[in-house]
Amino acid sequence: MKKNLKIQNNIRRLRFFADEMTQQELAFKAGISRQTVIAMEAGKYSPSLELAFRIAEVFKVDITEVFSYKKI
Repeated sequence: MKKNLKIQNNIRRLRFFADEMTQQELAFKAGISRQTVIAMEAGKYSPSLELAFRIAEVFKVDITEVFSYKKI
C-alpha cells in the first residue's frame, strides 16, 4: 500500500528571521540555484536528504525546524 506524504518547509520564514536572507544568498550558501530555492519554497520540489541537511546547516538549526511532513 502506497502512503502519500507531503513535505512542508519553513525556508521562507527562516530566511526572514536570518536578517531577511535573500533566495540568492541561501542558494549560494547551500550550493544550489535560486530556482531550486524558489521551487522548494513553493512546495514544488522536495530536496534530497543531503541538501536538506545543508539547508539546515546554513540556518544553524535542526533539520526538523526546516522540514516536516504530513500524510495526505
